[in-house]
Amino acid sequence: MIIKVSKYEPLKHYQWGNACDGWNFVDEPSLSVKQERMLAGTAEALHYHQHARQFFFILEGVATFEIDSEIVTVDAQEGIHIKPGQQHRISNQSATDLIFILSSQPNAAGDRINL
Repeated sequence: MIIKVSKYEPLKHYQWGNACDGWNFVDEPSLSVKQERMLAGTAEALHYHQHARQFFFILEGVATFEIDSEIVTVDAQEGIHIKPGQQHRISNQSATDLIFILSSQPNAAGDRINL
């Protein structure tokens, strides 16, 4: 059966961090695709993944990434690839919501090492 998903009809909705939202679109061992929303002034903890590579595509807002101690700003309609082992975190240092698509291959569940 073919299943159509959206923010309004995801496989699952979840909250993470400091009142941030996420919507699972694909949740399989080999691939995870999510849409996430970060409120203004929020950030995640610095971490890395042993196996998963991730691609963040910014839909709305401006994301600030710390990747292996380098700061990179990613604007709407831009993306960034995080390789396995790279220490990273995303933050929303703006005054508006940050909305992005996050793809992880394989699925990053259970593969996150917080620093």
